[in-house]
Amino acid sequence: MPMRIVGLRHTDESVLVGILTDDGLGVCVLAPLEEFWAEPRRWLAGKPATEQVVATLPLDDVEFVPPVLPGAKVICIGLNYLKHVAEGSYASEGVPHHPTLFARWPSSLTVGGMGIPVPPDEDGVDWEGEVVAWVGATLVDATPEEALAAVVGYSTFNDVTSRRAQKLTSQWTLGKNGDRSGVLGPLVPAAEVGDLRDGLKVETRVNGTVVQQGSTDEMVYTVGDTLSLISRTLTLRPGDLLATGTPSGVGYSRTPPWLLRPGDEVEVEVERLGVLRNPVVANQERHEVLGSGASA
Repeated sequence: MPMRIVGLRHTDESVLVGILTDDGLGVCVLAPLEEFWAEPRRWLAGKPATEQVVATLPLDDVEFVPPVLPGAKVICIGLNYLKHVAEGSYASEGVPHHPTLFARWPSSLTVGGMGIPVPPDEDGVDWEGEVVAWVGATLVDATPEEALAAVVGYSTFNDVTSRRAQKLTSQWTLGKNGDRSGVLGPLVPAAEVGDLRDGLKVETRVNGTVVQQGSTDEMVYTVGDTLSLISRTLTLRPGDLLATGTPSGVGYSRTPPWLLRPGDEVEVEVERLGVLRNPVVANQERHEVLGSGASA
């Protein structure tokens, strides 16, 4: 069983980092979020010694949250699989010379099991199953080799997208930052995952039907190359994330379009990283849970 690092809250609003137990019934608390990301390699070096574990808590006693620093950069690659480029509205433009990058705010992230709300102006939301790489060292003007060596782990990710909002402008920010739209799985140490260029299976299912199948060796822009490129403009720090893009099979490109609506269940499974499973809920739940204060 690979090590699975998660974020959690227990008795207050502070975020802690822990390891899911092998039996799946509890979580071993390691450290506060900031302390973990100050020395991530130390915490990920292997199974923790007894003195490293603050407490072991049953799952029912914790609230799971993304183990993401409030100021983390969440950078995403668009159009990173050839078949995905071909199926979308950008097919006529061909493969870009450089990766198409956009950003998410950490506040848009959530975890498996949480309801994904459909915004009121959308007919539904779209799935995008993929892999996230976690940066574990400061990167400034890094070579691709240095950048890849700085990756400390990977997670399953669902880059759920509000397509109508995304298409309103040439920039994708609005459509890519819906409340609870970026679903993040547990961090698995890079040493237990291996090189994405060797090919990990990526599969997305909607209500049990397979809608996406791909392999990470199909990526146009590799993790090392992309992090290196980013680091030549802005500094990357421990705890920053890179979402690596999705294979073909998204919903909006189908005829007719197929989008996630309230009552649906979406799953993303990545080999060696695990399965993310989330229900899709109505916008009313977004108001109730997030406390927007606006009328539904």
